[in-house]
Amino acid sequence: MSDSPGQPLSFPRHRARTRNFTLGRPRNVTVADDGSRVVFLRSVSGTDPVNALWVLDVEHGKERQVAEPATLLTTGDDDVPPEERARRERMREIAGGIVGYDVDTGATQAVFALGGRLFRADLVTGDAVELPVAGPVIDPRLDPTGSRVGYVTGSALHVVESDGSQGRPVIGEDSDDVTWGVAEFVAAEEMDRSRGYWWAPDGQQLLVARVDESPVRRWHIADPAHPEQPATETRYPTAGTPNAVVTVAIVGLDGARVDVAWDADALPYLATAGWPADRPPYVVAQSRDQRTVCLLEVDPGSGATRAIAEETSTTWVDLHPRLPAWLADGRLVGLAEHEDTTTLTVDGEAATPTGLQVTAVSGVGDDWVLLEASEEPTERHLYRWSASAGLERLTTAPGMYRGTIGGDVVAVETATLDAPGTTWTISRGGTEVARLTSYADTPSIRATPRLIRTGSRELRTAVVLPRDDVRPDGPLPVLMAPYGGPHFRMVTTAHNLYLEPQWFADQGFAVVIADGRGTGGRGPAWDRAVHLDLAGPVLEDQVDALRAAAEQLPGELDLGRVGISGWSFGGYLAALAVLRRPDVFHAAVAGAPVTDWTLYDTHYTERYLGDPTADPDVYRRSSLLDDAPGLRRPLMLIHGLADDNVAVAHTLGLSSALLAAGRPHTVLPLSGVTHMATQEAVAENLLLLQVEFLRSALADPQDPPGTPA
Repeated sequence: MSDSPGQPLSFPRHRARTRNFTLGRPRNVTVADDGSRVVFLRSVSGTDPVNALWVLDVEHGKERQVAEPATLLTTGDDDVPPEERARRERMREIAGGIVGYDVDTGATQAVFALGGRLFRADLVTGDAVELPVAGPVIDPRLDPTGSRVGYVTGSALHVVESDGSQGRPVIGEDSDDVTWGVAEFVAAEEMDRSRGYWWAPDGQQLLVARVDESPVRRWHIADPAHPEQPATETRYPTAGTPNAVVTVAIVGLDGARVDVAWDADALPYLATAGWPADRPPYVVAQSRDQRTVCLLEVDPGSGATRAIAEETSTTWVDLHPRLPAWLADGRLVGLAEHEDTTTLTVDGEAATPTGLQVTAVSGVGDDWVLLEASEEPTERHLYRWSASAGLERLTTAPGMYRGTIGGDVVAVETATLDAPGTTWTISRGGTEVARLTSYADTPSIRATPRLIRTGSRELRTAVVLPRDDVRPDGPLPVLMAPYGGPHFRMVTTAHNLYLEPQWFADQGFAVVIADGRGTGGRGPAWDRAVHLDLAGPVLEDQVDALRAAAEQLPGELDLGRVGISGWSFGGYLAALAVLRRPDVFHAAVAGAPVTDWTLYDTHYTERYLGDPTADPDVYRRSSLLDDAPGLRRPLMLIHGLADDNVAVAHTLGLSSALLAAGRPHTVLPLSGVTHMATQEAVAENLLLLQVEFLRSALADPQDPPGTPA
């Protein structure tokens, strides 16, 4: 693959063009309840970002394309409405075309938005038709019977019959501050809730969230490179400031409305909601301090609620996607903490053993639960629990697995250290019957990380060294490349996660990645070690991992030349490292860093640091601005000017503090770039500029900087 004959693409260009080698992979996989078909999205090549809708016929093992954007959008108009762009940013969506869909109970139909238009696909016949709508569409959803489709346009929720007739609004208000049927910013960004309405099982009513953003602080995101364009106004609730007011109503197809009542002063966050078959609707509400979560059953006639489960904590209560859920016999499925283990519970009783950390519930059937869990934090395995058979492990080899079930068919995605990319296998009754085809490009380099345990806390650590044919003599300058933030693991048994570190290593670095306290997978106490302090434990663990790795690999790491780079929380950690431990870290590249935690959103920040109005010192200790006068190492700050998650105000605030203190530093502003730097030229050159900066900052006087490969 090359831009011109005989010229293969460089790794940075190839990585950028393939969106980190994710394009062309099957994704958004659904198995029909009867196991007859598997529905998924995929583009047709490793460089094509436009996803189409596909179906695999399980019996015959044949794939067929059901909906292809170029065919459906005959005008070529694939403009995405601004509300949908914002929704995709919250979901970290980097592809185009069909990026999501919804199916009926039997997965015989699917609906999706494309270019702001609404389409329905018959998954049995393969026909796809456009349905008339009142305006640009976001988040279309079929009712469980497949009879009608809900969608949001503007600030209102609409419904149209699946044959395209009787389109009408069912709820909305003439207000710039109020929307119906969509998730507010913190729900989408921090709670894993990207939706704002839920169908009743019979398709005659809906449970709908009303979001009033009038109390929320207004921010204006401008692009100085285009002064002719107005700034984009966004509602962003920073720590300690008012959130959106979120309420819920039961709405009929005729617009009849019954408001759902609960103590919203005590439990203002709507964590999730739903309307299961054969059960009343429910809402899950959380307190502002996130120490209480309550499951409330809703009377659909009156809107009255009653608590049927509650969880409390002295720190915070985690929210879990796809929960709550119920087995067919009415028993409640959940996750709970027991003996420093996150366990599966069925009606409050532990169903998984101590030491097996359950990280997610992937699906719930009549009498079974599909789990993601592991005893070793570098791995993630699939388990199935059933009332009759107990707990069964479905995957064995070290790797990172996820999956879904329908009937007797199990679809499993596998990533290991042994091979690049991922594979989706389809099994029936324990026997593999098909594999979903992947068109993802194969990387031009092979990653060879060494996974070790470092320090007294046995920090899971990866060390990536140059290939033998490009390895320079002597100890190598070190590049620490952490994320380090809560609930996110970098050191895992998945090959492609180490492609970028391998490329940096091949430029002459020893790359070290360490998962410290808070990063997840090692139990509740590990997760909560960062409570009220996002700086001390995470930085201490990076120092410990670095020094222990050097001891385990004698002669490989030059501790006199240590750089650190990261993005988002990793960018914060990189800047923190050179500001507070210049004795250890000699240069840093900080991408999109949080520098002042009072400028980050309510739900994330208050979970870990509490209320800044009650204890501002907690925030001050974890923020970077007061450290600016102490900078004495090279620091490059990188930030997208269109970032509405970690606003560029973070980088500019730190830069201003550094300037006021007379401390030299480098700032690289990225015009038009959000929190995700997906533009090909930007993504490519960010790698090249970082390696050039680090080579220069860490150069041995005997070994001047070279040119990146």
